[in-house]
Amino acid sequence: MARYRVIAVCTIVAGFFTPAHAHDETAYRGLSDNSIASSPPPALADPGGVRRALAARGIQFAVGYISDILSNPSGGVTQSTHYAGLVEASVDIDLETLAGWRGLNFHADAFQIHGTSISAENLGSIVSVSNIEAWPSTRLFELWFEQSLFEDKLSVRFGQLAADAEFLIAESAGVFIASTFGWTTLSSDNLPIGGPIYPIATPGVRVAVSPNEDLKLMVGVWNGDPVGSCPDDLDPGQCNESGLDFRLKDPPLLLAEADYAYNRDGRMLGTFKLGGWRHFGKFDDQRFDLNGGLQGITGLAPLRLDGNYGIYAVIDQMIYRLPGESDARGISVFARVVGSPSDRNQVDAYADAGIVFTGLIPRRPNDVFGVGFAYTGISDDASGFDRDSGLSVIRDYEGILEITYTAEIRPGWILQPDFQYVWNPGGNVPDDSGGRAVKDAIVVGARSTISF
Repeated sequence: MARYRVIAVCTIVAGFFTPAHAHDETAYRGLSDNSIASSPPPALADPGGVRRALAARGIQFAVGYISDILSNPSGGVTQSTHYAGLVEASVDIDLETLAGWRGLNFHADAFQIHGTSISAENLGSIVSVSNIEAWPSTRLFELWFEQSLFEDKLSVRFGQLAADAEFLIAESAGVFIASTFGWTTLSSDNLPIGGPIYPIATPGVRVAVSPNEDLKLMVGVWNGDPVGSCPDDLDPGQCNESGLDFRLKDPPLLLAEADYAYNRDGRMLGTFKLGGWRHFGKFDDQRFDLNGGLQGITGLAPLRLDGNYGIYAVIDQMIYRLPGESDARGISVFARVVGSPSDRNQVDAYADAGIVFTGLIPRRPNDVFGVGFAYTGISDDASGFDRDSGLSVIRDYEGILEITYTAEIRPGWILQPDFQYVWNPGGNVPDDSGGRAVKDAIVVGARSTISF
């Protein structure tokens, strides 16, 4: 399942595709401030004035391309270089401007995914070292309406939704390309094919309440299985290859989160989030069989357990702001912890933390440097199964360190050299010899992100 991980909450892409405010010149032309088309002459940026005409009617569209070249010179199962690419096309419509329906907005986006997965083919890791890795396909992702009410204190979003777009996010972690700094390895490993996340969203409803500017409460319900029953010889991405299945009959997934922003009037803004999820389906016991015996000894089918859940906390804190800067340039830190029950999950504990430097080079105010570490803990029941089976290599944990730098070549084009080190790929699993663990892996490479 390593190839099915979140775009770190649409981290790089979301930053580039954010619609500009109405008073900006780029918004008048229908462009985001961070579009590569924002700086050329209008005749080149907007041939025929199409974007400008659509923007005047409340319609914004964007196209972006992310490409990764990553190599593992040592460690893992094998060593080679991989290329992965993602084209995203999106449209956002303000239906108040277009049709006079106050507070109603529409969003849709689609992907063209290509390339290969270094995580699945070379590393055998739980984490995807690239958050764009997925089964090659052309697919619909999200398709939803959002109605805002009571001066934006209440909003209801409904349609085909991605849970990783709003839940379990540490904003500062958006700079990293490893998938776990978006939707964590715990949540992606413990939910059916990772849950309703990149690249397969599912039908759902999300309600958000903001009683004041500091507090936000969210709850959402999704169809809990993006693909349903999928033959063992197929990748899950092949079972909903177009993103058009719109499944509705699977057991539901419920998520809830409370976000509190503090020190908003000061210079060191912080955010604390507390949340959790509950899946109402059936899950396999990690150690015991349907008769209560040890699976590793009897070889019988696992005991089936009702439901699954996870609880998490997130903190995101600015600790230094550059003198004279009114925006987010400075130093921020983040940390997240997540837990799930041991008996029905391979992963029962997760933690990550990192530090992010933005704009510390005066002549490069939009460049970002980040260092992050994530720990994925294998459950006692999963480790117990290995011992019961007489394995010489016992699963215990997987760790990943990422060091990255985003360099803005020009607005809308970023180059991002990246280094990652993966301890115990797969959580400490045997290599092909069966007697030794897969070796720790080094991954190096670069990402290019272009938005138009």
